[in-house]
Amino acid sequence: MPELAAYAVADGNSKGRLHPEPPPKVRSEFQRDRDRIVHSTAFRRLEYKTQVFVIHEGDLCRTRLTHSIEVAQIARSVARGLHLNDDLAEAIALAHDLGHTPFGHAGQDALNECMRDHGGFEHNLQSLRIVDHLEERYGAFDGLNLMYETREGILKHCPRPQAAALGALGRRFLDDRRPSLEAQICNLADEVAYNNHDVDDGLRAGLIGLDELQEISLFARHADETRAAFPGIAGRRLIHETIRRMIDAQVTDLLAESAQRIAAAAPASLADIHVAPPLIAFTAAMHDENLALKRFLRNGLYCHERVLRETDQGRRVIIDLYRAFSAEPRLLPPQCQAAAVGEGPRAIADYIAGMTDRYALREHSRLFALAES
Repeated sequence: MPELAAYAVADGNSKGRLHPEPPPKVRSEFQRDRDRIVHSTAFRRLEYKTQVFVIHEGDLCRTRLTHSIEVAQIARSVARGLHLNDDLAEAIALAHDLGHTPFGHAGQDALNECMRDHGGFEHNLQSLRIVDHLEERYGAFDGLNLMYETREGILKHCPRPQAAALGALGRRFLDDRRPSLEAQICNLADEVAYNNHDVDDGLRAGLIGLDELQEISLFARHADETRAAFPGIAGRRLIHETIRRMIDAQVTDLLAESAQRIAAAAPASLADIHVAPPLIAFTAAMHDENLALKRFLRNGLYCHERVLRETDQGRRVIIDLYRAFSAEPRLLPPQCQAAAVGEGPRAIADYIAGMTDRYALREHSRLFALAES
């Protein structure tokens, strides 16, 4: 393993855990974090949570779980290339979507609407709530008791009122400070992963076409290179080879631009990273190409009538469940009923956000079949 840069996060310069624990015997602290995340209940549930397509649309489409694994692979590669803590980058990537609701962003928007008078709902804050409070695996503490820097990286966005309530962890949003470079890497690894796998899933589902993508420079350039390198290539092989080259180009660009920015800023310690401008970035040219791809996916895939029909169904399921549980908390499982007594709407949001797509659909069918009988 390459020697870590002086400004990388390490066990020795970390702010540690909320609840002190003996150091691990054969792992680093951040390997321990990664392992706790992988063994968590919330992580396993990601297998049946929507990325773009609901889980019954096709066995080969991405879920939140496969997306998180792809983000982790990219983040780890970039971190290692920049002599940063790849175990921390991997842990953040694997945990970054733990708080997502069923039915993707439509589910989050619906639950946020339901919780409007009770502090709202935001999946980054929910991911932090899961690892700090909701996981029940250890006798000595609630949550997973992750390292400060892992928790910091999970919290990608945070509105100012909530940031103020988080104390030291939310302070950077109030003081305009940056998280670790490892956290910055995960933000862009997330973007690389979802842009490219959404192209793959959209083509597989037949909602976007190769002819349309030829208008997008990032795709067209690498598709043309693929055809030149392998005359006669077509079908899934063409798509996979093109996307592989797209990812490689984005990662290569990210590594080169970030290394240049780090060299220019010349940070001497982790403290310098917090006060520097963002140092993990694409070149302006790659940023523009990524933006064009995002716009294409928004208009051609995310707003496709078939996707909107599915996500609208998910939105209505979330709202119906929230209203039913709010009106009659005894419909909740026994352990959630107890939480609802103390925390009210937040406990209901926790329960709904933790559902998989198919469990939410089953609960909705069960509750409303009962209401109609």
